[in-house]
This record gives sequence, C-alpha cells and structure tokens, in this order.
Amino acid sequence: MKREFDILIIGGGVVGCAIARELSKYRVNALLVEKECDVAMGISGRNSGVVHAGFYMKPGSLKAELNIKGHRMMPKLCEELDVPYQRVGKLVVAKNEQEVECLYKLKEAGDENGTKNLRIIDKEEIKKLEPNVEGIKALHSPTSAILDPFIFTIALAENALRNGIRILLDTEVLGIEENGSFTVKTTKGEFKSDFVVNSAGLFSDRISEMVGISKYKIYPCRGEYHILDKNKRDLINGMIYPVPPREFGGLGVHLTPTTDDNIFIGPSAEYIGEVDNVANTAEIMERLFKEAKELLPKISKRDLIRSFAGIRPKLIKANSKEPGDFVIEESPDVRGFINLIGIESPGLTAAPAIAEKVVEIIKKKMKLKINQKFKPKRKAPVRFSKLSDREKSELIRKNPNYGEIVCRCETVTKQEIIDALKNPLGARSIYGVRKRSKATCGRCQGGFCIPKIVKIMEELFQPPIDDITLKGEGSQLFIGKTKDLRR
Repeated sequence: MKREFDILIIGGGVVGCAIARELSKYRVNALLVEKECDVAMGISGRNSGVVHAGFYMKPGSLKAELNIKGHRMMPKLCEELDVPYQRVGKLVVAKNEQEVECLYKLKEAGDENGTKNLRIIDKEEIKKLEPNVEGIKALHSPTSAILDPFIFTIALAENALRNGIRILLDTEVLGIEENGSFTVKTTKGEFKSDFVVNSAGLFSDRISEMVGISKYKIYPCRGEYHILDKNKRDLINGMIYPVPPREFGGLGVHLTPTTDDNIFIGPSAEYIGEVDNVANTAEIMERLFKEAKELLPKISKRDLIRSFAGIRPKLIKANSKEPGDFVIEESPDVRGFINLIGIESPGLTAAPAIAEKVVEIIKKKMKLKINQKFKPKRKAPVRFSKLSDREKSELIRKNPNYGEIVCRCETVTKQEIIDALKNPLGARSIYGVRKRSKATCGRCQGGFCIPKIVKIMEELFQPPIDDITLKGEGSQLFIGKTKDLRR
C-alpha cells in the first residue's frame, strides 16, 4: 500500500468527500481516511437532506456566503453524479401574530444574502400551496430543495475514487506528528503527507489538538427525528418549517419530504456530553409529534415507522451562547494543516463550495495541474421501483435477479442488493446495503429482508457469520450458527 501522499483528508462525511472529488479534478496524489465502515456514517447521513436557500444565515458570515454558492452549484453537481434532486420549496409558517415579525426578518436576511424569489404569503395562499397546513402567514422559498444526503455523499466518494483519489474505510486517526510534513498514525499504519485537511466533523477539535491547536471546542447537539410512512407523502407538497424558536439550538421541528417519499419530523436540539449518543428518547419523541401536529393536524402516530437521531458539531462563539461561523483555514501556526471546524447546517448545502475554498487554499502553496482524464459523470445503480413496467420486464428478461424481490416494502430486487454489496468503496454492512438500495427502509424495517440480504452476502463473499455487521465493528448480527453452538 502506498504510504506517501501530497494531501490527506481526514473524514468521509459530505464535506470530506466533496473535497476529495474537487481534488480529483487535478493531478494530485491524495488519500481520504474514514474511521467508520462507510462514508456518511455521522451527521452527513443523519440529517434532513435539505438544500437550504440561504435565508437563515447571518448576512456577511462565511456560512451565508458558502450556503448561497453551494445552493447554486448543487443542481448541476447532482445531475453529473446522477443523484435525485427535487426543488420542492419551503414554507416557514407563523402560527400567531407574534411570529409574523420573524418572517420579515428572515426575508430581509435572505434578500441581503442573495436568496432568490422569497415572499411573504397570507393564509389563503398557504392553503393553495399546502391545503393541510395551518398558519396565518408564511415565508415562501420556492428554490429550497431536497436530496438524499447518504446517496449524495456516496456519489461524491465514488466519483473521487474513479478519478484517482484513494479512500480507506475503517481507518481511524490515532495521532499526527508534524516536522515539515505530516506523519498520520492510523489503525492501518502510518501515512506521510505534505497537507492534512481536517474534515472530521464532531471529532474535528480532537484532530486539531493532535497538532497542538487547542483553541476550538465542539459542542455536540443531538437532533431526533420521526419518519412517516410513504402512504402519507401526499399530506404535504414541500417542506414545512415553523418560525425558529427564540432559544438557541436549531430551526424548530419541521416536516421535510424525502426523495424516497417519506416525511421526516424533526429535529429536536439538545446539547449532550457524548459525540456518539444517537439514542432516541421518549420525551423528545412525544414533543416532536405534538409540535408537528400543530403544523399538520392530519398526521397520526399510526403513520410513524421509525425514529433516528443525528448530532450536529456546533462551535460556540467566545463569551456567547450563539453558534459560531464556519472555520475554514490553513492554521497560521501549523503550515499545511487545513482546519474545518464547526461545519454543521448548512454544511450539506455548502459542501461543494467548501470544497472549492479548501482547494483554493492548497493552490496558494502547491501547484496543481489539471487532470485531463477527469470524468465528472457517475451513473447511479438501477432503482427497480422507479422504472416503468416495460423497463422492469426488459431488465428481468436480461437478468433474472431483477425478478426476485428481496425487500417487499421498498420493492428492492436481488440484483440491487448485489450491486450495493459490490460497491466501489467496498462497504459491506447492512447499513451500507440499506443506504444504497433502500432495502430495510420500509414499514417492517428489515424484518422480512435482512435474512435474505445475509444469505446473498454469504453467496457472494462466504464471510464468517460473525463478520456480518449492522454498521461495522462492534455491531455483529450473529455470534455463530446454532449447530456449532450445540457442540
């Protein structure tokens, strides 16, 4: 394995993978390392999947600048990567007169930032756009959009890999030595690099401390979500947000449709002491549903199929309770070390713009030559459920594996499971299959299809049964076979 690189990126979230893909446009020797068994296993795969239009960010901030730039870049990028992108629009709904003033402040900020086509609408127009939503006025943002953040991150990583960037999963950084260049110590040995890009999200302050920079502290903020079944997708047409709460933390509990036709309810905002505690709590789950029902009275608890949580890496301003701005800079004290700290919302939207900014920093110190062989396009695997009956029949005729349904809830075929398992990144957990194919995402949450997926894994790779995991090391599904245990 090659051990010396020009640039080493730490972190396989959406921003790290966007940087890798941007670097692949140049003839550069670069490596991305990710401690989990797949990309987007942190906050990049545990968020609402919203492409923000830019009116929440403080004018003049780096967040606002990169939000607007990333929003404008996203449609073309998703087209190149064959990632579903839906401009569904957003309503920020005021439930009483006290909240209306905030709508005008949001519009003013958006107008200053450069958000397009914002307008305040009354109750009558709310009902035309969203017949099931209750409110007296709303801010309408027609350019707000949604995508699948896991699929988007996977697409960035796969395209970077195809264009020459090396990616290592299950590779945790243990320490960094700096002496003119960097020696990065990992669970897979040491790597040398001239530049290190710290895109470690929730762990970015710890990585920064490894080179002696201790002035940053990440505050983990957990956001919990409900997921509504697909049969309720027609309750809303676009995203429904409340007026942001006055207390610091987030944008309030909102309703967000997904590109797979579910609806997310959430997130909450709760500061916690652990960066990896993604548990759901009964109290928060009840509050989420109650607040969502105020916006959308027609929802029922019978419609809930799953809950999950994500943790945002908040950076707090000094002597304040307000979130700090993005930190994206080469450290003035450690040459060649590029810090990305506090990259929370709108980090998904801003990712392609952040990537360009990081590469521009590198260009000031290193001559980058254009990669003439760069291929911007990536073809997504087949989604059988999205095809017409004629297309399905033709596929089955050519490949009978498309005629065997493995996941009934999401209509996922055996061939789609095979494609997910044989992905370019080499990720082979149940979660890796789930995020690529959508198997296990339906109402039964894998009760029917997980045994079938495990059987396909055994057919393809003959792994020891206790090597099959839900989401990597420490999440083994089995401890052995029953006949072996009886011995």
